[in-house]
Amino acid sequence: AGAAKLGPTIQALLDGRNDLKPATKTVRGQVLKDLVAHFGEGRDVRTINAGHGDDFKQFLVGCGLATSTICKRLQVVRGLFNSMRRRKLVEENPFEGVRQAATGIKDRQRFISREETARVLEACPSHDWRAIVALSRFGGLRCPSEVLSLRWEDVNWETGRMIVRSPKTEHLPDKASRVVPLFPELREVLMECFELAEPGDVYVVDERFRKAAMGPGGWINCNLRTTFLKIIARAGLKPWPRSFHNLRASRETELVEKYPIQVVTQWLGNSPDVALRHYLMVTEKHFAAAASDTGASEKAAHNPAQSGSAGGRNGPHADSPEMKNPANCGAFQGSATYCDNPNIYRIAGGGFEPPTSGL
Repeated sequence: AGAAKLGPTIQALLDGRNDLKPATKTVRGQVLKDLVAHFGEGRDVRTINAGHGDDFKQFLVGCGLATSTICKRLQVVRGLFNSMRRRKLVEENPFEGVRQAATGIKDRQRFISREETARVLEACPSHDWRAIVALSRFGGLRCPSEVLSLRWEDVNWETGRMIVRSPKTEHLPDKASRVVPLFPELREVLMECFELAEPGDVYVVDERFRKAAMGPGGWINCNLRTTFLKIIARAGLKPWPRSFHNLRASRETELVEKYPIQVVTQWLGNSPDVALRHYLMVTEKHFAAAASDTGASEKAAHNPAQSGSAGGRNGPHADSPEMKNPANCGAFQGSATYCDNPNIYRIAGGGFEPPTSGL
């Protein structure tokens, strides 16, 4: 019956989400900081209306955040206030209609070609880094979580498959792991790592990378991106946005050209909808292939040469037996051919439809 203060209420809602991982709670804690910064920690949640929701959106815009970040934070806020509404703490959700389109995704996409990948692999300082790049680009694994979680016991050389454990989706039904083909490009790099592995090594990539990425709350930034940008520069390439994500997206773009999308998304651990919105790209090779495809133009040029266009009706053949014998004029009433007598088969003025009783 009393006032529900904004800060403590949201903190209690986040603490009660046992289905969220610690790292996810940490990210959503940033939303709490934004709300407290704008409204104040002791603000009564019942006094926040729809207009205040619009003001909060402009507050996020003024912070210089990316549109995708604003979209995600507003989504989290809507969820939090929906929880308050179900608990009767507020009568309505003031953020229900407050949204921000997540634009700019296509601008951050970049297809990494095989030639570029070869140069990056050559510039890698160690076999561990070659494994990181190859698993991301040719295996389509998420980096760092899936790449650094791959164990040697998960690699089956005989069947040409490997089990990929996914920390990101392990809390979802049937999403803790998936089976991925041991693609030929990937096998070569992993074989090198296997030959250089020390006795007793558990993980494909040196475990020191994994230890650096693991914190008390789960996966944290292991600073792979800083070193990877140096490797890209050493390869003589211009760094691209979303360094590891675009490696994974490039692989998915390649695979959908050879295999059905439901197969590819099963291998990479996402959905066709997510793949279409965030992964699949149009490449220069697509334009080049379309411009050089002469099959359609050849077909268009070939078809008219086969036969001319048909007229409105089939004309009578002067040398046919039917036309030579007038007695046969009524033999083909269902065809479009008619005899020379214009009075035969003449349509009445009423047209095709039968007359109605009212007319």
